[in-house]
Amino acid sequence: MSELDHIVRVLKSGGTILYPTDTIWGIGCDATNAGAVDRVLNLKVPNVDQPLIVLVDSIQMLHRYVSDVHPRIETLLSYHQRPLTVIYDDCHNLPHNVLDGHGSVAIRVTLDPFCREVIGSLGRPLIANDASDFSMDLPIRFSDIDHQIMNGVDYVVNYKQDQVNDEFPSVIVRLTDKSELDFIRE
Repeated sequence: MSELDHIVRVLKSGGTILYPTDTIWGIGCDATNAGAVDRVLNLKVPNVDQPLIVLVDSIQMLHRYVSDVHPRIETLLSYHQRPLTVIYDDCHNLPHNVLDGHGSVAIRVTLDPFCREVIGSLGRPLIANDASDFSMDLPIRFSDIDHQIMNGVDYVVNYKQDQVNDEFPSVIVRLTDKSELDFIRE
């Protein structure tokens, strides 16, 4: 069995993974499985109310979870060269525990080929919650991850364990009520 097959089997069974996203190392699960999302949230100590990011593999998949993707956002997603996370207010087909306190969700169309392959094989989006323990910087390399987090997931992905991710955290944007782009983090 290939590693990809094993990862998909773990995710389909409600399991959690430690994996390299298109920005940093993250804790992930099937974003449509509320129980698995709870397991991801409970891995972080202290359990701080931290917003989750949902990764999709395409704009087509994004439309399954966002009621109305504004044309400005679609254009931005099509041409943006860095990882871009967009905060959406009108989402569906995602469990309540994925949404933030305002009912919004942050979704990124991943640019990373490995993440796209996992999401495509699963057929559903992934959660991407940073694999830090709040006392350290964001984990750009596998060796940055606390052993408690490594031991708390069901599977640790082998891909890129020996590499340093040179990506910065994603750009974060929200569309205002006036259909203007509000860059929260550039």
